Amino acid sequence: MFNKLICAAEAISHYTGKCVAWFTLAMMLLTCFIVLLRYGFGIGSTAMQESVLYLHAMVFMLGAAYTLKDDEHVRVDVFYRGFSVTKKAWVNIIGGVFFLLPFTLYTAYLSLDYVSASWRVMETSAEPGGLPFVYLLKTLIPIMMVSLILQGTADILKNIGVINAARSPINRHAKGQN
Repeated sequence: MFNKLICAAEAISHYTGKCVAWFTLAMMLLTCFIVLLRYGFGIGSTAMQESVLYLHAMVFMLGAAYTLKDDEHVRVDVFYRGFSVTKKAWVNIIGGVFFLLPFTLYTAYLSLDYVSASWRVMETSAEPGGLPFVYLLKTLIPIMMVSLILQGTADILKNIGVINAARSPINRHAKGQN
């Protein structure tokens, strides 16, 4: 059952991460187009500038679980890199249980009122000519938290499997520790 949960969470993170990676290309092309319009033709567009902001938010917020899945997140790596696989698994479990999950659960909880207030008024940009989708942008906050909770839980379960595999009698026998 845990393997199915791990595989499902990682598949969601992987698919989402691969899709949002394309947003970086769109963001770069749109930025070039904005610069060309502004400095080449003297035309400015608040909506296009905000679109780059929205794309950046989507890349960051929807790609966070993918980054966690691939173990590419920011980590103070002074001791970790020299740890054995089992010690790394313990660090990942402790970090997930005591830092990642409480932070994401609390942030998800806090974001609900913030996002629902934005949806109630269908919040739009404060800038003239801006995008009318601020409520959708704010919705990325709880979505990010849910995706990190799913991926963090899968990561914790995977690391528990690493520790259990290291403790198994077959593994200890193969290492001559029987």
